[in-house]
Amino acid sequence: MKAYQRFLTYAKVPTSSSPTSGTHPSTDKQWTLARQLTQELTALGAQRVRLCEHGYVYADITPTKGYEEAPKLGFIAHMDTSPDCADTPVRPQLVPSYDGTDIPLGDSGRTLSPTMFPHLSRLVGRTLITTDGHTLLGADDKAGIAEILTMVERLRDEGIPHGAIRVAFTPDEEIGEGADHFNVADFDADFAYTVDGGAEGGIEYENFNAASARFTVHGIGVHPGSAKDTMRNASLVAMHLHSLLPALDAPAHTEGYEGFYHLTEMQGTVERATLSYIVRDHDATLFEARKATLRRIADHINHLYGEGTVELTVTDSYRNMLEQIRPHMHLIENAKRASEEAGVTPTVEAIRGGTDGARLSFMGLPCPNLGTGGYAFHGPYEHITVEGMDIATDILVRLVTLYAKA
Repeated sequence: MKAYQRFLTYAKVPTSSSPTSGTHPSTDKQWTLARQLTQELTALGAQRVRLCEHGYVYADITPTKGYEEAPKLGFIAHMDTSPDCADTPVRPQLVPSYDGTDIPLGDSGRTLSPTMFPHLSRLVGRTLITTDGHTLLGADDKAGIAEILTMVERLRDEGIPHGAIRVAFTPDEEIGEGADHFNVADFDADFAYTVDGGAEGGIEYENFNAASARFTVHGIGVHPGSAKDTMRNASLVAMHLHSLLPALDAPAHTEGYEGFYHLTEMQGTVERATLSYIVRDHDATLFEARKATLRRIADHINHLYGEGTVELTVTDSYRNMLEQIRPHMHLIENAKRASEEAGVTPTVEAIRGGTDGARLSFMGLPCPNLGTGGYAFHGPYEHITVEGMDIATDILVRLVTLYAKA
């Protein structure tokens, strides 16, 4: 079976995670795909297939006779999709032999256009898979799941010699909880790759240091007719607070290694207002400086408006995996070589985000990230190509072969 055929099946299973449920997994619907993948791994001949109490799927692939001493190599993808966009009903559109022009996305009124996405010009001649404009597609990261399982099938059907392989599919990656209950010891891999990136041939082993921040502003509400020298409008204070952040340090004005403050949500009345941010920087020193800036702003607002006006909570999310990958640069060199053998020029970039691999690397499992062939994740413009998925799968197979020779 081709990777895209598997993906089309998975895409139609709603699996969005929820940042507010407090359960693990965060949504019951993730169990549906988890059970389906457990059955599929068993049918492919995997051993020790298990679905744990928190919704993680694990499986072992026994090494080929004579290759028992090769490094145990893991491959990981996540089952959940972003809660930022509707996840049902997903109705994928296939566009064979793409000609480089605009693609209407169903009856949604949206159009996938090279004007908005210039990389589409590089996909001419391929078969595109798009949304119908009403939901996300789910290539992040069901494409990674499909490619890993197709790799497993190819190893079996083509008799490709390999060392021990470990497979895991995680819930709740999109809300930053994908590694919360990951059992590294039971997974039992020496090294691993997450298959959760963009274009095929992409290799990522640097990511943001990340934190979330929440300001809670307390106001004083009185009748506006008698408010002079008494009212403290929490919403106006919140606006003042936000204005103290550097205006150009926002996602829309940054790229590459540049960090940012990103206002993700705001609510407010006269008596109470909240501002929620995510804070990102690749450089650890600059990351700490960004968090210090938030604390200085909170202190300044309390000095101006009175102690207790604002409360600030800062929570670290994940760290840059670079320091954990540096001692194991064979992971990157082999990924480059596998990409070249698959006919793709490898692209090594820093992730302007994070993956399960970032946290897993600090949990003792060095785990860079590989591309899946997808683009424009988390929204109705998401798309991927059949050919890109084939190449991404081939890269995985070639990686397995390289490590079997190690």
